[in-house]
Amino acid sequence: MDDPAADLAMLERTYDRFRLVNVVVSNMRAVYRRWIRPRLSPAATCRVLDIGTGAADVPRALLEWARADGVRLEVVAIDPDPRALDWALRQPAEPGLSLRRISSRELAVVGERFDVVMSNHVLHHLDGREFGELLADSERLTAEGGVAVHCDIERSRLGYAGFALGTWPFARNLLAGSYIRADGLTSIRRSHTAAELAASLPPGWRVRRGFPSRLEVIWSADAAS
Repeated sequence: MDDPAADLAMLERTYDRFRLVNVVVSNMRAVYRRWIRPRLSPAATCRVLDIGTGAADVPRALLEWARADGVRLEVVAIDPDPRALDWALRQPAEPGLSLRRISSRELAVVGERFDVVMSNHVLHHLDGREFGELLADSERLTAEGGVAVHCDIERSRLGYAGFALGTWPFARNLLAGSYIRADGLTSIRRSHTAAELAASLPPGWRVRRGFPSRLEVIWSADAAS
């Protein structure tokens, strides 16, 4: 999917299927409950930044859960890939969702601040320099009392086998004509273990394990002050 020459029809079919697959493999509801919901209230609006939003299925889910809980949430979702953002912009408007083609560095430079800075399945796409820049930008973008939490896959044989077996029955129907299965298996191979991530983190950051085969890289503005 990172290939500029990737088939556009397959890419867009992949974006459309993300909302189904991420419900199972990303466990964003747990991220919402732990890191976002405690910061939400009916009286004040919480601002979330979703970096590398892709199809923007994650921020749409967050906003749906917040509405069901009767609390106020705004999400700014950014992605440098025009193919993903163009597709996301063609979908029905979502109240509280702002889609922008801008980098985290550009947002930090203009002084934007958010209660939660997050990403999903971004870390394994980054080289060492890009990884360090993302964490530095996240610190600058996180408001006082806020948190940065970057979620990704944990590389393991069990996780690889589970995804391979779990998606195999759908390879010729629900996932046909998309990059979901092939890209997912590649992503697991490219992802990190908890120990690898912990060894690469600057001071103030920590790794937390989640389910299923999930890692959360976390930084708290309060802890750093």
